[in-house]
Amino acid sequence: MTRLARPEDMPAVLGLRHEVFVLGQGVPADLERDEFDDVADHAVAERDGRVVGTGRLLPDGTIGRMAVASAVRGQGIGAEVLARLEDRARERGLPSVELHAQLHARAFYDKAGYASYGGVYVEAGIDHVSMRKQLR
Repeated sequence: MTRLARPEDMPAVLGLRHEVFVLGQGVPADLERDEFDDVADHAVAERDGRVVGTGRLLPDGTIGRMAVASAVRGQGIGAEVLARLEDRARERGLPSVELHAQLHARAFYDKAGYASYGGVYVEAGIDHVSMRKQLR
């Protein structure tokens, strides 16, 4: 099941992000958690009562912090989370969404209808590209 997160989900959301970004990718912990968590809409994917996927939508329409537990990657969970965040953006009346994709995930976002713009840049020590999708 994929849904918008409730306040009580946040420890699991932050734990998953720590596992994926800090432990898995070496992102500094002080960069992974920021002040935008408090104003974002978060989505969670659950399997067997456990949060295994997450992402967030900022008020300006930026999607980020997309994370899926390594044990369940390749099962469509990331696509479910992304779709829920896009639905939330539509509910809020946003005409488009943007994100900063890690280069290794670019094909995932291409498949979901995102178009890249600009060049490659480094964010948190990882190569990224900016991408945008028009919502209908």
